[in-house]
Amino acid sequence: MHGMKKLFVFATVLLCAVTAWGNDGVFFVNGNHLVPVHETDIALTSEVLAITLGDDGYASVDVQYVLTNRGQEKTVTMGFEASAPYNDYEPFSPQGIHPHIHDFTVVMNGRQLTYTNAVVKEELDVPCDFKPLDLKRWKSYGEVKMRNGEDLPNNSLLYDAERDSLVSFAYAYYFEARFLPGRNTIHHTYRYLMSSGVDRCFHVPYWLTPAMRWANRQIDDFTLRISAPHSCKHFCVENSLFAQSQFVVTEGVGKVRTTKCYDEQFAEIVVRNGTVTWHARNFKPTDDMHIQSAERLYFDNYKLGTFYDRSNNYMPGSYMIEMNQSPWQRRILKNLPYANRGYVFKDKKLQRYFSQFWWYMPDPQWKADTRDFTPREWELINKGE
Repeated sequence: MHGMKKLFVFATVLLCAVTAWGNDGVFFVNGNHLVPVHETDIALTSEVLAITLGDDGYASVDVQYVLTNRGQEKTVTMGFEASAPYNDYEPFSPQGIHPHIHDFTVVMNGRQLTYTNAVVKEELDVPCDFKPLDLKRWKSYGEVKMRNGEDLPNNSLLYDAERDSLVSFAYAYYFEARFLPGRNTIHHTYRYLMSSGVDRCFHVPYWLTPAMRWANRQIDDFTLRISAPHSCKHFCVENSLFAQSQFVVTEGVGKVRTTKCYDEQFAEIVVRNGTVTWHARNFKPTDDMHIQSAERLYFDNYKLGTFYDRSNNYMPGSYMIEMNQSPWQRRILKNLPYANRGYVFKDKKLQRYFSQFWWYMPDPQWKADTRDFTPREWELINKGE
């Protein structure tokens, strides 16, 4: 597959765990290389991609493919590349197992497949060739520096001392897929620690363009589902890729609108305990997908609570400057967790305040049940007025 490219974040980075993820692609084996190819017999008939956003910082991916082999039985190699963590203290894994990807499974035609891990070279805008790096030569640059007494936690580079050179790397997962004539199914799952930074609470990239390598050069029937089953998530998806049709709220409570930001069109979405779905036939992805928390859409609006997220790595802006908080600000912070769940306030001033935010979706049936409040939300409540 097309490699997961590193997202370089300017300004101060709070955390950038796994910077991207991707779809499965098809390769042929050339010596020790996995070379991406255009498959001529196997067509991607359908793909159902389900992404679940959690408050623990993780996203879960569940993707189900139907592929049709128009030729004879054959075995092809499929691969998945995950960029090394950036600005992260996790140690380098010479076994090629990404520290922030968990529960990676592949089931084909009802049989679970084994997969191989490797550490591979990664270059910006260059497809990964999946050639394992010689780890007798290449060592973790961060660990080399720390052994020399320097505090450099960035383990996203490898260092060749003999040649005094550096290289970016990724962790690769690849497996052999045996395609029978006709219909074949692949079910692929994993959990993933989402990226975050000063301009976003979470970021979920997903590479769709590898679909163009299959025989039909498209996904005949594509369904995308983005869910927040036990939370409320406010996020945006660049609109140009999904102009073919609209996102629709199919479970729970939510709403969708088109928003313009920095001369780009976005689908802005808020969903509470539910799912939005996007569907298209004969889908030819020309770009890759990025799901990002929606605070980037509101940089010009500094009102407290303009954007809110329940996750523990999110902290409302004014909450970070406790010395400058007024009693009214502390009261807003204390009530943010309630507003996020749709509480209808008896206090008219609070009700007017939260009603101005697009993410606020009143639920007269919600009775202030606090059992699902997160530790960060209890901090807001306990420090409020």
